[in-house]
Amino acid sequence: MTVQGLLRLAWKESRTARRRLALYMSSIALGVTALVAIDSFADNVTGSIREQSRTLLGGDLALETRAAYPASVDSLLDSLGRTGIKSARVTNLASMALADGTGGTRLVQMRAVTNGYPFYGSIETQPLEAWARLQNEAVVLVDASLLTALDTRVGDSLKLGDKKFQIAGTLGNVPGDAAITSVIGPRVYVAYKWLPAMGLLRFGSRADYDVVLQLPPNKAGTSEAAALAKSLRRRLDPRSAEREEREARQGQPSRAQAQADQAEEDSVLSAAIKTADSSQLTKTPVARIRVRTVQETERDLTETVSRLANFLSIIGLVALLLGGIGVASGVNAFVAAKIDTVAMLRCLGATSRQVLALYVIQAAAMGLVGATAGAALGVLVQYGFPKIVGDFLPLDVRVAVEVRPLLIGLTTGVWVSLVFAMRPLLALRRISPLQALRRNTDSAAVPRQWNDPLRIVVDLLLVASIVAITAIRMGTLRQGLWVSAAIAGAGIILYVAASLLIALAKRIVRPSWAFALRQGIANLHRPANQTRAVTLALGFGAFLLSTVFLVQSNQLKRIQLTESTSPGNLLFYDVQDNQAAPLDSLIRSNGIVARQQTAIITMRLQSINGRTTQQLQTDTAAHRAGWSLRREYRSTYRDSMMTSEKLTAGSWFADSATRASSRNANPELPYAISMEEGLAKDMKVSLNDTLVWNVQGVEVRTVLTSLRTVNWARFEPNFFVVFEPAALRHAPQQFVFVANVSSAATIAVIQRDAVRRFPNVSSLDLTLVRNTIGSIVSRVTLAVRFLGAFALAMGIPVLFSAVAATRRARIREGVLLRTLGASRAQVARILLAEYGALGALGALTGMVLALGGAWGLTHFVFKDTFDPAILPTFAIAGGMLLLTMLIGFITSRDVYRETPMAAIRES
Repeated sequence: MTVQGLLRLAWKESRTARRRLALYMSSIALGVTALVAIDSFADNVTGSIREQSRTLLGGDLALETRAAYPASVDSLLDSLGRTGIKSARVTNLASMALADGTGGTRLVQMRAVTNGYPFYGSIETQPLEAWARLQNEAVVLVDASLLTALDTRVGDSLKLGDKKFQIAGTLGNVPGDAAITSVIGPRVYVAYKWLPAMGLLRFGSRADYDVVLQLPPNKAGTSEAAALAKSLRRRLDPRSAEREEREARQGQPSRAQAQADQAEEDSVLSAAIKTADSSQLTKTPVARIRVRTVQETERDLTETVSRLANFLSIIGLVALLLGGIGVASGVNAFVAAKIDTVAMLRCLGATSRQVLALYVIQAAAMGLVGATAGAALGVLVQYGFPKIVGDFLPLDVRVAVEVRPLLIGLTTGVWVSLVFAMRPLLALRRISPLQALRRNTDSAAVPRQWNDPLRIVVDLLLVASIVAITAIRMGTLRQGLWVSAAIAGAGIILYVAASLLIALAKRIVRPSWAFALRQGIANLHRPANQTRAVTLALGFGAFLLSTVFLVQSNQLKRIQLTESTSPGNLLFYDVQDNQAAPLDSLIRSNGIVARQQTAIITMRLQSINGRTTQQLQTDTAAHRAGWSLRREYRSTYRDSMMTSEKLTAGSWFADSATRASSRNANPELPYAISMEEGLAKDMKVSLNDTLVWNVQGVEVRTVLTSLRTVNWARFEPNFFVVFEPAALRHAPQQFVFVANVSSAATIAVIQRDAVRRFPNVSSLDLTLVRNTIGSIVSRVTLAVRFLGAFALAMGIPVLFSAVAATRRARIREGVLLRTLGASRAQVARILLAEYGALGALGALTGMVLALGGAWGLTHFVFKDTFDPAILPTFAIAGGMLLLTMLIGFITSRDVYRETPMAAIRES
């Protein structure tokens, strides 16, 4: 038979089975939907990042630090300005906002900007002309949520620190800011020139200082920006430059390339760097200035999107594999229904290879139909993603149809449907012409040979395809193997559970049981049963849905527990040394006693065991975490441990009398410190090591005497390093106060009075924090519920296919029971008993897998203890059980509707 004739025969022969094949192949559609939607949206976000990268940064380059810029940097910026490189400053800090009219207060995210910011993109305001007023008048622009919180409106007065401003308008879209950030703290934009008048930046105040640079139009290319960034790093951040040079040495660049890079750098900077005071610039690394380019911003955001897409791809992969199981189950039923047709074709002279090719063509065609439908649905879902996750993205996503994800989704869907269909289709080669005249049962008519070489090849191809697709989706072969192993492990557990149920069903039935229950349980181990297929489909669905729910529930419970066990609900920070006593008196005047008053001292690590941090960072053998040596530490001193801490090694500080006596005997004795064990591990220090700290210009020599674990989730001051009191008692410091206030009205009064007397002090109502987190979680929950609903939906077609796989045998059994006198109600009860047992097994096995999976995610990813929500999980299992019974009952309705006369016709 020619290829053309084979195709024509495949088309004609499929007329009677197109609907059935389409139903089976629809199982693959949801998997393709997930892949296309996830990949398309990821490509949309990546493309938007590429298009808006300058807008997200606000310029071509940015300098970032957490300390005020030294004069040398100001000189450098002036020099750059004379060469046509523009600069704009942005200072970000948290502050209390006070509405004069209503007396309401709110912690806000304040951003002080100079003229020209941003150089790319625009900040949307209402009214539109409000942004133009910002630099010329004493006005602020605020998030609309702040107006609601303070019961104010545009035109009212708002006090920030010591300065009053008029609210000129509300903020709309702000480039580089995710909308969700306004929930954490409403944004307030103000002109940079008003910072001194506000008096908010004092000793120890937390603030981020950014400078955005714009290159001249003729030098705004990628190479020019990279050259400028490289030169600035050499002068502002030598350690970063050293790392770049080490990487370059590993790559062994040519001398010609190095000379070209230097020439390019000189052409960009020209006289700017030459006129700056180089001797002063070399001292600026104390400020820890980071130089960021547009490309780095783009790369960081793209990597984040890729990680999220990889995580979501796991759900898409499971959906695809479930679809493959549905295809295998459906094609198995299709093969059973085509035995007569195949036997007749063999009688007419068709070879086994031609028969196999005939139905492989049909399966591939239907796989293409299912994959195409899934791709179309994926495009629709893609357009819905911005509504679900748009608030968490710092940019406007341009949604468009992407060709690459469509082609990948179509190819993957067709291949998976074909490779899963091949296994049952191989049985068609074993059908002989004699079976056109004689056949007992479907299962007997299609003999299976486990040592069939072609069958072994198909099985190996199936496993290899799963691993290859998973590795491609995950990005690396190692991750692909781990994910494949995890999915295979879940599948094996479900398969073993189904096999155990079959074995148990053979032994558990008792004559005393009701007839319907006895017959329904017996159906679990009869020939051509679908116990394993239904258990796999239902178990995977219950596994995904329950895992997502358990992780979400555990995190919510942890937030609520953390808030309820915190020592207070009102927190004050950035309290200066001379403000501590007056603030304490203010709190007491309202009948409240501060439960905690914690000192905070800023410092940097200078040396460990006689080796400076600069020397330690170049020591590649120790593998110390660079951040632990470079960061600015905020530490405290106290005699006792907090409830959020637990000692794991060493001993806590001795009592004050013992310490004083020891120090009188030996004045050179180092002070004792306690360190969080994770930091000690990253820093590669152990008990009795000597560490020297630079505490605002004063060297403090210490010895590590204990290690602690810290519950960082607690709403209270926690620290990496705790000193004995004598070490830091006289150091310049600020304080954090924690009080417990039962009345919301009293909280408002204390916050209002505090911000009026101490404008620089920020306060935080932890009850508001809980509500804020709840608001964020409610938005996250929307995405979680979407994934959960998808996990549930993708199992439904598979269940239909698994049930349909034995429909023919079931109709015969039902007719036989009707012939022997069973009523329709009895047949229906038998079906409900069978599907009740299948649903219970699949749902409970999926729930057990979910408990293990949720524990793994919570323990290894979220680094938290796992506290499962058992009752809601059982409720999910119950829902899956009812769904299985409903699908089984609906799909098998012909079983109890057939009349006994059908048995006579069938015979």
